[in-house]
Amino acid sequence: MKSKLLILCGSLSLGLGVLGIFLPVLPTTPFLLLSATCYFHGSKRLYSWLMNHPRFGPYIRSFREDKSIPLRIKIVSVTMVWITLLYCAVFVSENIWIKVLFITLAISITWHILSYKTRKE
Repeated sequence: MKSKLLILCGSLSLGLGVLGIFLPVLPTTPFLLLSATCYFHGSKRLYSWLMNHPRFGPYIRSFREDKSIPLRIKIVSVTMVWITLLYCAVFVSENIWIKVLFITLAISITWHILSYKTRKE
């Protein structure tokens, strides 16, 4: 039962991580790291698949080793966060507190992304 729950949690986390590639409000890296942890404890086969995946494996290993984000990824991430959340603040919400929330969220996400070392590739 425990392994099935871990596999489910890892799969949901992986799905959110993949969505995070396209939706700047969702952080990709923490979800991929959570997936790896859940799979490690729930299914050695899924863990091996994830770590050997051509896209996700190197990303997870690299982040685990040096806790850094490539410059290109930082630029794209911060740009997408600001485009999305500024759009929401200006065009979607009419409530001033929601607008402030969107801007605060953008600032917080930017700070979090920029707090990691930059890896030059």
